[in-house]
Amino acid sequence: MDTPAALRYGWTTGACAAAATRAALTGLCTGTVPGTSTITLPKGETPTFPVLDAEIGQGWACAYIEKDAGDDPDVTHGALIGVRVTRRETGEGVRFIAGEGVGTVTKPGLPIGVGEPAINPVPRLLMEQQVAEVFKQLSVDFPLDITVSVPGGAALAEKTWNPRLGIVGGLSILGTTGIVRPFSCAAWIASIHRGIDVAVASGLTHVVGATGSTSETTVRGLYDLPEVAYLDMGDFAGGLLKYLRNHPVERLTIAGGPGKMSKLAQGALDLHSKRSQVDLAVLADWCGDERVSSANTALEAFEINGDDLANCVVHRAHDVILKALRGAPIMVETMIVDRSGKILARQPFDFTGT
Repeated sequence: MDTPAALRYGWTTGACAAAATRAALTGLCTGTVPGTSTITLPKGETPTFPVLDAEIGQGWACAYIEKDAGDDPDVTHGALIGVRVTRRETGEGVRFIAGEGVGTVTKPGLPIGVGEPAINPVPRLLMEQQVAEVFKQLSVDFPLDITVSVPGGAALAEKTWNPRLGIVGGLSILGTTGIVRPFSCAAWIASIHRGIDVAVASGLTHVVGATGSTSETTVRGLYDLPEVAYLDMGDFAGGLLKYLRNHPVERLTIAGGPGKMSKLAQGALDLHSKRSQVDLAVLADWCGDERVSSANTALEAFEINGDDLANCVVHRAHDVILKALRGAPIMVETMIVDRSGKILARQPFDFTGT
């Protein structure tokens, strides 16, 4: 798959771990680890991954897949993602274990609990899906340990935000769609502009900018809009809003998760983690709750003070959007969506700012 600027997409560590899980489990059940592993991603894509190395022992098997991040300057590009599956004699279901180079969560506020391997929910679900499919295909079933490793991951993690977030010992296994979008600011913003051009030329009166797939899916459930109405905003709120000043539509919905919408509310128009951070002390001041200032992440801040903080953030984000639009004749709706797709706060179209 290519972006409009012909930048190559890649695959997340979570997608690689799922493919390695499928290959290793097939080897454990059949005695032969396949040379490739094909999985189905959350949006239906079916990438095939070469298995670079594999081994089978008594009651266990492992497989390694090299992460290809495409044209994105990802710190884990070229890293080996290994999965070892081990048959357990007791218990039930799947248990996840942090192997070499995979971190452990030590602070609250992340989607995985303290003491758990830093393997995020969607990668876990993808790996469990591979287990279910292989078991069904081969008519077997038994409790299983899945140990994920990234050789050299501890050193790579020092180049990420993991130490600050309390993830110790290595990397996080990440991904919500399984796909790494190539991070070229110019190319991505250009694609946003072309999307607006198409929407305007098509006579649309309502467009949507979402920070990610979950918030976009939530908006899709609210409105019956054509596909061209959904602009691939991602982290580039500024790129979208500045172009809309001179190419306005009647209505604009901006939706995103607590973290990115908090950044927007604090005035950031580039929401990428490398170029903007949430000021938790400011959030605490907004909602009048000092506990928020000691949170580890914006997610934890919203867990500490949900409704008040969400309403403060969505209100201020709305103001920032209106300011960026500089009086363009656009009615704006703003919403914050959690990881499950639930709307935490929503500022309607008839709100005109402070």
